[in-house]
Amino acid sequence: MNMDSRLSFEEFRKEVLNDYRLACESREVSLLARKEVLTGKAKFGIFGDGKEVAQIAMAKYFLPGDYRSGYYRDQTFAFASGIATIEQFFSQLYADPDPLNEPFSAGRQMNAHFATPNITPDGQWRDLTKIKNTAADMAPTAAQMPRALGLAFASKLFREVEVLKEFSHLSQNGNEICFATIGDASTSEGHFWETMNAAGVLQVPLAVFIWDDGYGISVPRKYQTAKGSISTVMEGFRKTEGTNGFDIYNVKGWDYAGMCEVFENGLRKVRETHIPALFHVEEITQPQGHSTSGSHERYKSKDRLAWEKDFDCNHKMRQWILENALSDEGTLQEIEARAKVLAQESRKSAWEKYITPIKQQVQTMVGYGNAVISEGIADTAMVQQAIHELQVNREPLRRDILKTAATILFHNKKKQSPALQALQQYYNQQLQQEKQTYNSLLYGEGANSALNVPVIPATYAADAHAVNGYEVLNKYFDQLFAENPKVFAFGEDVGKIGDVNQGFAGLQQKHGKDRIFDTGIRELTIMGQAVGMALRGLKPIAEIQYVDYMLYGLQPLSDDVASLHYRTGGIQACPMIVRTRGHRLEGIWHSGSPMAMMIHSLRGMHLCVPRNMVQAAGMYNTLLRANDPAVVVESLNGYRLKEQLPDNLTTFTVPLGVPEVVMAGTDITLVSYGSTLRIVEEAAHTLEQMGVSCEVIDVQTLLPFDIHHSIVESLKKTNRIVFIDEDVPGGGTAYMFQQVMELQGGYRWLDVAPRTLSAQAHRPAYGSDGDYFSKPNTEDVVKVVMSMMEE
Repeated sequence: MNMDSRLSFEEFRKEVLNDYRLACESREVSLLARKEVLTGKAKFGIFGDGKEVAQIAMAKYFLPGDYRSGYYRDQTFAFASGIATIEQFFSQLYADPDPLNEPFSAGRQMNAHFATPNITPDGQWRDLTKIKNTAADMAPTAAQMPRALGLAFASKLFREVEVLKEFSHLSQNGNEICFATIGDASTSEGHFWETMNAAGVLQVPLAVFIWDDGYGISVPRKYQTAKGSISTVMEGFRKTEGTNGFDIYNVKGWDYAGMCEVFENGLRKVRETHIPALFHVEEITQPQGHSTSGSHERYKSKDRLAWEKDFDCNHKMRQWILENALSDEGTLQEIEARAKVLAQESRKSAWEKYITPIKQQVQTMVGYGNAVISEGIADTAMVQQAIHELQVNREPLRRDILKTAATILFHNKKKQSPALQALQQYYNQQLQQEKQTYNSLLYGEGANSALNVPVIPATYAADAHAVNGYEVLNKYFDQLFAENPKVFAFGEDVGKIGDVNQGFAGLQQKHGKDRIFDTGIRELTIMGQAVGMALRGLKPIAEIQYVDYMLYGLQPLSDDVASLHYRTGGIQACPMIVRTRGHRLEGIWHSGSPMAMMIHSLRGMHLCVPRNMVQAAGMYNTLLRANDPAVVVESLNGYRLKEQLPDNLTTFTVPLGVPEVVMAGTDITLVSYGSTLRIVEEAAHTLEQMGVSCEVIDVQTLLPFDIHHSIVESLKKTNRIVFIDEDVPGGGTAYMFQQVMELQGGYRWLDVAPRTLSAQAHRPAYGSDGDYFSKPNTEDVVKVVMSMMEE
C-alpha cells in the first residue's frame, strides 16, 4: 500500500472502530437502563438494543437541516447524530424536570422521546439549517408518519417556490431529507399506508426506515403483514421510469458494510431528486425483548432466541471487524470495557443531578417539621412519624415531600402556631413551584402567544358595501397571499375550484398551484402535511372540508399538535391553522357540530367559532401573528349572507377568548356561538316583542373561553342564563356551563336554575325538517326562556 492508501485505510479503520464504540455504548445504556426500571428508579423503559448498527449507518448521512420523525427505539441514532447524550438519555429516564438536564421535554415525556428547538422565546425561528432537527417523539404507533410527510413536503416547497428563497435560515434550497423510522408491526397502521401513498404521489424527500424484528410485541409478522414482508407487499409502489412512487431497498440489520453502502447511495438520490425511499431493514433482533413490562422468552421459541443471539448486530459487527483485520481482540475488549464505564458514569451523573435537589427539599421539609415538633402544639407523635417516613425514603419524589407537608397540615388543621403557619407557607410555595414545573406551557407565551397579539378593530369606509360572506374571505385570502409568502392553503377541492364554498375561487390561478393546491381525500395526512410544514417555519392553512370529518384528522392534532408545546417544555411550536366548516346544513355527515369532541381532545390548540366571515378573517389575522396552532370552524350557512367589507382586511384582529355582546338586555343572558347565534338572535327579537329583554353573547372562541370573565358580569345584571349550541347534550353547552358556573362563580348570581339547550343526542336527520327537529330552533329558545321567566 502506498502512503495515501495507508492513510485512507487508517481513516476508514478509525471510523469503523468509532462506530463500534457507539454501538457498544448504546447497548450498555439499554442494559443499564432496564435495570434502573426493574429496581424502581425509573417508571418504564423501552430501548433500542438490536438496532444499534443500522442506526449508526443511517446517522452518517443525517445532515444539518435534515429532520427526523422517529420511533421510540432511536436512541442510537440520537447518540450518533449528536441530538442526545447518554447522560441526557438517563435524565429523561428518571423524568428529571430540569430542562438543563433533560432538554427534550423537561421531564414530561418518557425515555427516548427526543426534540430539538425550532423557536426562541421571543417568537423568532431559529436557523434550522444549522441544526440536526428532530420533531418531538410520540408513543402512538405510526403517529410519526403523517407529519413526516409534511416535513419532507416542506423541502419540496423550499426548492420550488420562488418566494421562499429569502428564508435561508429555514432551508438550503430544499436539500433537506426527512428521516422517518418505524417498527415493522406498525406498518399495519393506516397512518403508514396513507403517508406512503401521499409521498409517492407528491414526490418528496422522505426516507422511511423500517426496523423489522419479526414481531409486534408478541405477535409474529405472519399475522401482521400480507406475504410476510412489507417491502414485498409494497412492490406496486416502486417507482419505475415514467411513473411516480418511491424506491425500495432491502438490507440486513447486522450487515454494517452493506447498510453503509446502500444508505449512502439511496439517501444521496433522495436528497438530489426528491424521490422518496423505503429502506426495509430486516433481521433486526431485540436482545431484551419489547420493553421492561414483559419478557420475550414467553413467546419466542428456543431456536428463535438462539438465532437472535447469533445475529445480534453488535456481535456480527465485531466478527466482521476481526475477519477484516480492522482491529484485534484486545482493542475491541478495551472499547467494550470503556463503553460500560461511560454508561455507568453517565447514569450516575444523571441520577445525582436528578436526586440532589429533591434531597435538598427533603432536608428543608425536615427542618419545617422539626420546628413544628419543637413548638409542641401540633400532634408531635404524628409529625415525627411523617418526618421519619420521609427521611428513610432512599429515593424520594417531589410528591412525597408535598404529601408529608399536606398530611401534617391536614391532621393539625384546627391548631394555630407560627411553625404550622410557616409550614403552610412553604407548602403553598412548593406546590405553586411544582405546578409551574408540571402544569405550564400548554400554549405559547410572550410573542409566541396568540393572546398577546394587539387588538386592531375593523374599520369601514363611509361607503363600505355589503358582500356575500364567501366574498369577504375570497378578498381576504387574495390580499393575505400577496402579503405573506409563508402562507399556504391546501385540502380537498381547495385549488382548482377554490374550495366548495368559493373562499379561494380564482386564487390558485393568481397566486400559483404551489401556494394554493388540491390534495387527495386523505384528512389524516392533510393534517400531517400541515404539521410538518409548520414545524419548519411555514404558516399552513389546511382544510378539512366539513367539521364532521375532523375525526379522520383528529389523531395527529390531539396526540401531536395540541400537546407539542407542553410536552417539549416550550421549545417547539407548530403554527398551523385548520380551516373547516360546519353546523347547520343537511344530513348526518354534513351538519355536524362536534365541539366537545374538539374541546376535550385539542387542549393546547385554539378553537375559534366565528359567527360570520369578517370575524373569521380577524381571527385568521390574529393567529397568523403568533405561533399557536388553531382550528377555525366557519359557519356553513353564512357564506351567502351579506356582510360589510372592512377596509383593513388583513390587519384588523379579533382577540381570542373575548366574548362579544351582540344584543344588550336586562332580563336573561343567552350564550352561544357560530350558526346557532343567528337562531338565538331571532328568538331574542321574538322575546323582545313578548316583553323579555335578552342579552345575547357570542363567545367567539371556545378555546380559550372568556378569559376576562365577562359573561358572569352579564349574569350579575340578568340573574338568568341559558347556554345554547348544536352539539350533543352534555357537550359544548356543558363545557360553557362549567366555565361560567364553576370557574367564574356564576352560581352566586342566579335567581333560577341555569339551562343548557343543545341538539338531540342523535345525529341530524336529513332535510329541512330533519334540521328543525334535530337541532335547537327559534321556538325551542323562546320556550326555554319563557319557562325561566315564569319561575
